[in-house]
Amino acid sequence: MPRQDRAIRTVSCRCGGVELEASGAPILTAACHCKSCQKAGQQFESLPGAEKVLGSDGGTDFALFRKDRVRCLKGQDALAERRLKPTSKTRRVVATCCNSPMFLEFTNGHWLSIYNARLPADARPAVEMRTMTADRRPGVAFDDGLPSYSRHSGRFMWKLMSAWAAMGFRSPKLDYVRGEPDVQG
Repeated sequence: MPRQDRAIRTVSCRCGGVELEASGAPILTAACHCKSCQKAGQQFESLPGAEKVLGSDGGTDFALFRKDRVRCLKGQDALAERRLKPTSKTRRVVATCCNSPMFLEFTNGHWLSIYNARLPADARPAVEMRTMTADRRPGVAFDDGLPSYSRHSGRFMWKLMSAWAAMGFRSPKLDYVRGEPDVQG
């Protein structure tokens, strides 16, 4: 039986005003190239004092963790949700103290896609795959050998489904992000 990663990782905004804790190994790590992640990344990068979100190839690096293994330690009042449109099934959560994107959540999903840059460099897992590359920027070519899938691969979906089964098919609700969403159309 494989040994489960029992590591506790601190997930923090740039200024340290918001801290989350993620325990155990990520479900997977991926660079997403979908149009929504590219648009949100550009919007985040345009905020005052913001840092880079998108990689040089236009992808956004995420570490996906089970929701039941992520909790807010401090700064709950600084967490704000952003949606690209009012009917969006995804919300991106930002630490308003320093405009650091923290994570992406799918409505009724069982995982959080934590922005990889929010993890300490020495605890940041390497990206395992690229997803949604059919939406990548024109002229971007991948030649580094990292698996790159035009959509969500079977491997990606298998890892998500396996994690959900291990959770008893529960989809925990977050109680530390409140307020009305800010729609960034």
